[in-house]
Amino acid sequence: MAQCVAPGAILGKNVSLGYNVVIEDEVVLGDGVEVGHNVVIHRGVRIGAGCRIFDNAVLGKLPAKASLSATTGEPRELPFLELGEAVTVGVCAVLYRGAFLGRGVFVADLASIREDVTIGELTIVGRGVTVENKVRIGRKVKIETEAYVTAMSVVEDYCFLAPEVTFTNDNFLGRTEERKKHFGGPTLRRGARIGANATLLPGVEIGEDALVAAGAVVVRHVPPRMVVAGVPARVLRPVPEEQLLEKQVFFDG
Repeated sequence: MAQCVAPGAILGKNVSLGYNVVIEDEVVLGDGVEVGHNVVIHRGVRIGAGCRIFDNAVLGKLPAKASLSATTGEPRELPFLELGEAVTVGVCAVLYRGAFLGRGVFVADLASIREDVTIGELTIVGRGVTVENKVRIGRKVKIETEAYVTAMSVVEDYCFLAPEVTFTNDNFLGRTEERKKHFGGPTLRRGARIGANATLLPGVEIGEDALVAAGAVVVRHVPPRMVVAGVPARVLRPVPEEQLLEKQVFFDG
């Protein structure tokens, strides 16, 4: 079983390693961690007990700054990548150094999570989802297949993002230096829900328990507990009483 485990790595009890695993120095694996084949764990990663890391995943990757990047900072020493207990990381997922994933987070195959990202416990990050840098995601959030969460966005607890939702953070579309003063992604307040293929423009706030219909383009703030739809999105009606967050069996405050 070909493996490369650096002498400075610390492995807990009953850790399972697949073929061709690379583990660098300053890595800590808790008890009962399962690591699949061809996994690379870079320096400065902390993995909690009972985590599962599936084949070809890369953990602790450092960001590479493109010459024209406006949101990736200059190279710096990032905090460790930290995974709480019982986190699952899917096949070919890439988790950057400087991210924090809480207990029970599920990251599906092909997902990418950048540096300076925090994700609360029991959140699901679906297949092919991209979470850019400087993003805060709460607990019990569900982000479905191929959704895109742009840099400098906030997603609070219990939010739902349907497949291929797109966040944006640059009203100037890459033109003029003025844009760098105004970068900022959307903010989703607790329990907000976004339908498939909806697009959220920079800086918009989706109110608590609001619902954005599929295919909508949101250009202004959405009031709490209201349904919006259309291009541009407009208020239609209140969210039905039975759909409110506090009425749901999974809600625990």
